[in-house]
Amino acid sequence: MTIESVPMWPSIVLAVVIFGDAVMSIKPPKFIQRCLDGVNFPREWWWALVYIKLLATAGLIVGLYVPGIGIAANVGVIAYFLAASYAHFKAKFLKSEFWINCLGILAMSIATLLLTLLL
Repeated sequence: MTIESVPMWPSIVLAVVIFGDAVMSIKPPKFIQRCLDGVNFPREWWWALVYIKLLATAGLIVGLYVPGIGIAANVGVIAYFLAASYAHFKAKFLKSEFWINCLGILAMSIATLLLTLLL
């Protein structure tokens, strides 16, 4: 059984959002800085988040053409934002950055996976 990223549009939308997040993370605006500082994520590791998000974007795009890769990348995005949510809860940093950024993209990535698997 092959699991493909069909329909393609949810994966494309998620790839664009994750790519935009990666680009913004290169020189993070204040709301991203507040988010990372709020969970006590070390500044010397902020660069790693850019690479993780770029790899996720690449996986989502490759997954449009190679069965299974897009689903794996989508699950990886879900895992990333679940871990970020845990970090927010652990640090008790539950301000608007958490609700809009973290949970917003988590919800979008879960919706993408469900739309891809169920349609």
